[in-house]
Amino acid sequence: MLTIDTLCTHPIIQAPMAGGATTPELVAAVSNAGGLGSLAAPLLSPLTIIEQAEHIRRLTDKPFAINLFVQARPQVDLAAVDAAKQLLQPVCAELGWETVPTPTRWCEDFEAQLDALITARPAVASFAFDVLHGSQLQRLHDAGILVIGTATNLREAIVWQAMGADAICLQGVEAGGHRGTFIGAQEESTLSLLELLAQCRPHLQVPIIAAGGLMDGKDIARVRAAGAQWVQIGTAFLTTTESGIHPSYKQRLLDAQEDTTRQTRTFSGRLARGLDNRFMQLMAPVAERVPAYPIQNALTGSIRAQAAKDKNTELMSMWSGQGVARTRNISAAGLMAALIRESQA
Repeated sequence: MLTIDTLCTHPIIQAPMAGGATTPELVAAVSNAGGLGSLAAPLLSPLTIIEQAEHIRRLTDKPFAINLFVQARPQVDLAAVDAAKQLLQPVCAELGWETVPTPTRWCEDFEAQLDALITARPAVASFAFDVLHGSQLQRLHDAGILVIGTATNLREAIVWQAMGADAICLQGVEAGGHRGTFIGAQEESTLSLLELLAQCRPHLQVPIIAAGGLMDGKDIARVRAAGAQWVQIGTAFLTTTESGIHPSYKQRLLDAQEDTTRQTRTFSGRLARGLDNRFMQLMAPVAERVPAYPIQNALTGSIRAQAAKDKNTELMSMWSGQGVARTRNISAAGLMAALIRESQA
């Protein structure tokens, strides 16, 4: 029987990073190098999830993971949407727009995505933003799929363990992009990764995956010595050859000389860590008034698309963890080799 502990040669998971970063080529390269590649599927249609899983299988016969956001269909208040559009006016002025267009859809249907994931049958499914129902988790186990839950505080970790998760990914505040908080206010989940590990380790009997700001083999050795069995690394893989992020975004990451990241809810309606830029600064005064995810995320989609077209990193969401100054211009296989070598040194 496959378990998390017997899944791969090396206990390194490439983090699922939504928005096109985790190409099938990146996922396969990490798995081929003995780690666990992860396809970020929260923004993908059910058909695309199946197609990309098939693409990955053409590139590797090794295990890989697919990640989803657990979310319900949003209740859309059109008056609130109009108010949210008004909050985006400073950014629209930068683009010369009168307003942002109303999206044709607010998010993908999670139940349909979950059906597609089960059809795709990856070795592992990981989840963030909420916890699965028992019946959903049972369906995954019946399909032979291992389940990883994401937690940013002790209560969340205990809930995932009680529901039957095969492993729990503990996400420290250093983590880039969105974090998985679903119990308590996001602003209250402020523990560093090492603090979170120390708090959760005595209460968990399932394998622990450490995530948040990890960039090299020294980081891997440090968190494994603190009690994690696995590590999940994201930002370091964003600057690999196989990463699908915009070239200008990739260059901003490589050029970073220090931690210039901060958390913002203005791009998506959920706290997420990324490189500071003009968009964050313009929207900072109204950050607490933007609608929750996925409404804000859908509303800013056209802005981010235009920014990518214009190669304007000042209006892109450039998600990144606090270790950004240590990114490398390297292939995924090269990064994996370096991480393994450094962690064993």
